[in-house]
Amino acid sequence: MATSLNALAASVRFAHPEEAGALQRLAQLDDAPELAGEILVATIDTDVVAALSLDDGRVVANPFVLTSDAVELLRASATALTGRRRRRRWRSALRPRFA
Repeated sequence: MATSLNALAASVRFAHPEEAGALQRLAQLDDAPELAGEILVATIDTDVVAALSLDDGRVVANPFVLTSDAVELLRASATALTGRRRRRRWRSALRPRFA
């Protein structure tokens, strides 16, 4: 069952070094390569539900939680921190992902 962020408060912060295992599990859940470089995480309570690499703008998120608001919050925070918006790569965004 998916959880909505509307009912829960999400927060954004920099990832801690000891969260490497949690970030690895998050990438595995999202069926994506692990993030590298400086990473922002979105948490609900103490659970990391989404993460964004400030180096390349890639995002991984827990597919069992509704994370669209968390990802939006991560992107807005990244923009505020870096002072620029990343251009979305539509080709890769439109590429089908197989389960």
